[in-house]
Amino acid sequence: MALTLESSAFKQGEEIPGKYTCDGENISPPLQWSGVPEKTRSFALIFDDPDAPSKTWVHWVMYDIPVEKRVLGEHIATTAILKTGALHGLNDFKKYGYGGPCPPSGTHRYFMKLYALDKMLKAKPGLTKQQLLDAMEGHVLEKAELMGTYRRR
Repeated sequence: MALTLESSAFKQGEEIPGKYTCDGENISPPLQWSGVPEKTRSFALIFDDPDAPSKTWVHWVMYDIPVEKRVLGEHIATTAILKTGALHGLNDFKKYGYGGPCPPSGTHRYFMKLYALDKMLKAKPGLTKQQLLDAMEGHVLEKAELMGTYRRR
């Protein structure tokens, strides 16, 4: 069974509800996953927008998510270290935690990517997306992706 990532807030390819964007409450959507590879020791999550004007815009970086977790509830705290021990990296808003979709124009695609890793990274909070990708190199067992869209009205 392959690793899958889902949300009860939107389905693959659907519009992300306004509640989870800069036009709403700007809180993280609920996520759940299944099909975890046997040798998984932690998870990492990257949420980004490849349609941003100047570069792929990073909205959320999270890692060292405990292996027993299969759910991230709605409105995850935006602290560097979470109660579960998971860590937040820095998004492109230069903040810890989630920063919702806020496209300047048009419809953008937003990709949530969950990585099953064969180890805990044991890094400090505040890694950037690139630093996280570098730290994960050679340790990704499987990846799942959930894409949603958003257009400001």
